[in-house]
Amino acid sequence: MTIEFQPFSPDARARLTRVWPSVRPWLIWGAVLTAATAAMYYVRTDINEGHVALAYLLIVLGGSVSGGRALGLTLACSGFLLIDYYFQPPFDQWNVDKPLDWVALISFLVVAAVATQLLVRAQEAASRARQRADEVAWLSRLGAEALNAGRAADALHAIAEIVHRTLNAVGCSIFAWADSRLGEEPIASAGQDAGALDARDRELATWVGERGFAAAIRPGGEVQRGVSAVADDDLGLKTDDARSLVLPLRVNARTVGVLRVAASEPIARGRARRRFLGALAYYAALGVERLRLETEADHATALREADRMKDFVLASVSHDLRTPLTALKALAHDAAGRGEPSAAVIEEQADRLSRMVGDLLDLSRMKAGPFPVRVELNTAEDLIGAVVRQLGQSLDGRLQTPRLNLDQPALLGRFDFVQSMRILVNLIENADRYAPPGTTIDLDVCRRGDAIWFTVSDRGPGVPPPEAERIFHPFYQPDTRAGGRKGGAGLGLAIARGLAQAQGGALRYEPRKGGGSVFSLSLPAMDDANTTSPTPMAAT
Repeated sequence: MTIEFQPFSPDARARLTRVWPSVRPWLIWGAVLTAATAAMYYVRTDINEGHVALAYLLIVLGGSVSGGRALGLTLACSGFLLIDYYFQPPFDQWNVDKPLDWVALISFLVVAAVATQLLVRAQEAASRARQRADEVAWLSRLGAEALNAGRAADALHAIAEIVHRTLNAVGCSIFAWADSRLGEEPIASAGQDAGALDARDRELATWVGERGFAAAIRPGGEVQRGVSAVADDDLGLKTDDARSLVLPLRVNARTVGVLRVAASEPIARGRARRRFLGALAYYAALGVERLRLETEADHATALREADRMKDFVLASVSHDLRTPLTALKALAHDAAGRGEPSAAVIEEQADRLSRMVGDLLDLSRMKAGPFPVRVELNTAEDLIGAVVRQLGQSLDGRLQTPRLNLDQPALLGRFDFVQSMRILVNLIENADRYAPPGTTIDLDVCRRGDAIWFTVSDRGPGVPPPEAERIFHPFYQPDTRAGGRKGGAGLGLAIARGLAQAQGGALRYEPRKGGGSVFSLSLPAMDDANTTSPTPMAAT
């Protein structure tokens, strides 16, 4: 008969490798207990029960250190039985002669059990302390990596790598969450099991991003979804055997990303580990938010550069257009003198184009730096009179102005007369463009505090509240479907506000009661006592 030796299969070797670390202490300390019992058995007539109890107590403590609470209690019970059978008279019997022997046996068992319990608790406390120290060290390193990285993308990859190493994970992936959508590819990853998600994982990650709850995949493939938002001390999960975790990355109660961690061993075992995972997720969330802010800053920088180039091009083109416009207007004026019918139209359009070019140049100057204005002592009545003389006939009597009251002192102010008149003309022409035909345009003035307020009111369609500030942006063209007439380049209100601010004033919009718009211009006022020195002064 031939007996063939069959080697262990790979699965059997793998199971033995997993089980051996937990079985080895039992075998070792079982052998130690057996050897000690055999040694003391041959000299039991020369030793007493106290020596035996101390020897067994040492074995119980050693087993507790190596194998934990279960091995320690098992050794204590075994020592109790061995003392009774081998080392207490009558020998080799399960019997006790004296009541004091029972006291000694029970005392040994109680002392061994208590010592085992205290030793195991001390070991657990030391293990928790080491784990806390490791977590603090990892978090410190995580913060240092995040701060030292030059760019947000590098910091995020460093965070993913540290999460991967800290949790002994097989993969760590960080996905961005924006506009209620999960990114197709991870913005940072580390490990072998990292990269794009399959259909099931993507569906779970999308659920996590939408709800802001954590989710876990257990060893059998069972999916557990969180029941509450992730807090600083909990993940909202009740499982301790999760092999894959999907965590929301939240900043200021807003989800900015999703973190997926996969490992070959339980990840979220114990409250302390779950709290540590929450801290790691928060660091990752800060990294995602930093990446988003850096991207927006780069985009804003590109927009500013494009805007600067646009202003440069507009200023250059506007400046170069002035010479041909001057020649075109001179030719049109000569043609009008010869009686050509189209000359007047050409001259009118040349003037319009020239005003537009002037507006572009002024807008470029305002963006380039302080706009020069000549601030002088003037009266509001003179300013309104000049505006009426310039626009009175073109408005066909629609412009209504305040009556002059000779009994009241004149409204004095320090402002640039020409530029202030330009502001009011722009406001009135704007009102004429949008107010319905046959309605009036009201121009009024009053003194309030340290400012003179000019108001231009119309009965047009008004401005929607979301666009109340956009109308002062350059090149803004409002919707003309409400009845306004298309015209201009969208520069009038922007230049008017810039001219008002250059004089120390302001220009604002507010809706008119009953419909329409009210534009209010404030300019610095001056008291009569301060009019002794009307010398013009320069200001910006």
